[in-house]
Amino acid sequence: MSKLLHITASIRGDKSISRTLSQKLVQKLSADTDFQIIERDLSKNDLPYVSESRFSANSTPKNERTQEQKELSVIADTLIEELQAADIIVLGIPVYNFGVPAVFKAWADLVARTGTTFKYTETGPVGLLQGKKAYLVLVSGGMPIGGDIDFMSPWVKFFLGFLGIKDVEMITADGIMGQDGEEKIQKAHETIDNLAA
Repeated sequence: MSKLLHITASIRGDKSISRTLSQKLVQKLSADTDFQIIERDLSKNDLPYVSESRFSANSTPKNERTQEQKELSVIADTLIEELQAADIIVLGIPVYNFGVPAVFKAWADLVARTGTTFKYTETGPVGLLQGKKAYLVLVSGGMPIGGDIDFMSPWVKFFLGFLGIKDVEMITADGIMGQDGEEKIQKAHETIDNLAA
């Protein structure tokens, strides 16, 4: 059975527009294909930042880890296994202070593992998570996504590409705190309807 990984990062719970839109996309995609859906709400997982000891544990081969390293590596191993297993990845991400939420950056630091999700070669790094499709559902209160001060969407797309995920499609609702915010949210809903048609 195909697997769909749905990752959200908003701290706004049920009031989150990025979560609402990405959930709608997951429902539409799964209506056409019998996916096993894996939900990962980063705002509720209290992900650790990568410390020196955690980095060392994550970099050590599984069969060589000490007991402490095994315990430190559990969360990164789990997150990486979710990514490796997924055929489709849906990311619902809000813009916080011109970038991704800190918890999403923590997730990225945990899943970027040399020799597992990417490798170094003579011609540069090569992503090892190829053949996957990603949808980015991006929402901002005021920042125009795709504009000069959008530091988030280029970074997320580059990071996914670094891991080998190059088939990336964006659905955006930006500047939703402005006068036409409701129209922009509705347009994003319509985009999802058309994508899933």
